[in-house]
Amino acid sequence: MKFLPHLLAIVFTGVSPLYAAGSHDPDWPCVQRRVDTLSAAVMWPYQPESQAAKEKPAAATAELAQLLALRRISLEEAEEALDEAANGTPALDRDDYNAIFADVFERLNQRRSLLMTGITRYARNQARLADEIDTMRNQIATMTAAESPDFDQIDQIEADLDWRERVFHDRALSLTYACETPVLLEKRLYAIAQMLAARIND
Repeated sequence: MKFLPHLLAIVFTGVSPLYAAGSHDPDWPCVQRRVDTLSAAVMWPYQPESQAAKEKPAAATAELAQLLALRRISLEEAEEALDEAANGTPALDRDDYNAIFADVFERLNQRRSLLMTGITRYARNQARLADEIDTMRNQIATMTAAESPDFDQIDQIEADLDWRERVFHDRALSLTYACETPVLLEKRLYAIAQMLAARIND
């Protein structure tokens, strides 16, 4: 499928530390390479200290992980929530931090995957709309070049074309914003991993 140039308006500076190698997807409209699944090992080098930790109930950490995964919670607020939990009773240990990271990673990675699927579907619809716009432009050019142009019909097609172009432009702006969202989720996940790891190292 083809895409008009301003579909690629997003500017991505630098390479996210969360990206692994991925193949080029012709239907992916964003500048950054599409990687469907992130690698937890890139961000989190720690493992549970014991096998029993894998059987530890998640209730003690699930609520905190859910809070950290919310985008409406700023990183400063996340830091404060972690400080409060770390200073609570009982104190958090390495296995707790492992559990918190695993939970946050699963939540944000799943959210990111769903978002990327939606971006691809959205971009395909944009590509179809771009094809329709090209077809209508060619139709207008052909009709205008005829010996006896039907100007009333040409005016109707031009009005429809103008509406479609406005829709295309508005959707392209939304797509540009959508392309930034997976990157924001990755940055949040990486920042939270750093917060958790810093407490293990303390």
